[in-house]
Amino acid sequence: PCAINATRNLQEATMFPDPRSILITGASSGIGEALARHYAAPGVTLHLGGRNPERLEAVAQGCREAGAEVLTWTGEVTDAEGMRQWISQSDAHHPLNLVIANAGVALGSSRVGGLHRAAVDSFDVNVGGVFNTVHPALEVMSQRRPYPVGDAQVALMSSIMGYAGMARSPAYSSSKAAVKHYGQALRGAFRGTGIGVTVICPGYVGTPLVAGNRSPMPFLVPVDRAAQVIARGLARNKARITFPWQMVLLGRLVINLPNFLMDRLNQPWGVPRLENQPEP
Repeated sequence: PCAINATRNLQEATMFPDPRSILITGASSGIGEALARHYAAPGVTLHLGGRNPERLEAVAQGCREAGAEVLTWTGEVTDAEGMRQWISQSDAHHPLNLVIANAGVALGSSRVGGLHRAAVDSFDVNVGGVFNTVHPALEVMSQRRPYPVGDAQVALMSSIMGYAGMARSPAYSSSKAAVKHYGQALRGAFRGTGIGVTVICPGYVGTPLVAGNRSPMPFLVPVDRAAQVIARGLARNKARITFPWQMVLLGRLVINLPNFLMDRLNQPWGVPRLENQPEP
């Protein structure tokens, strides 16, 4: 018991208020861009990854103007070897203090025939992409000495939709649930190493990801505000960062509902029902 309490206290007492070398995937837009701009400052090195070289360079230039050193990598988070090389090179340039596995997609289908592709592609990016980011990061971080490390942290981007399997987004909500659970497991697995692990579960954030969403988006948070909330939670080494507070309450309510109530409530809205669509 004493050893358990000691390692628990070590992790909970560890703070990460001032990361100086930060790697962010999906940094060319949305929350990733907002986080990059939030952290950009003199003395900070940003390693930014994204798929669109023009947008990524625009973000990088804005961060350089704020005084940060910025290095970019253009590629897909599904490229395991490319990601491993990028993270290794970034750490060699300046040992990474914070790695944010942010890149993700929101894919779905209103046709039964599209379910498989949406699910496979969602898990490839939202889950496989997270693996391809945090595993190499944890490998290089865990090799540091002295031990416990104390200057290294990873963050996994989940979603409030990952609190339960949602009928309106089977692929997205399930992939984000996998990330949420995996991040929680990693935090426990790395307890006592000095490496912080945090899961981020935003509600609706005003990003291009939701720009075409015709469904209700309650308690929408501006993207700059979302970056501030996330950065504050990461500095405190929180196990989970869920926001806004209204969505925290809703998420906790949903996961504790009796099954008969969940069956009644868990129906698609704002999109056609799958069973009403002809096979393609």
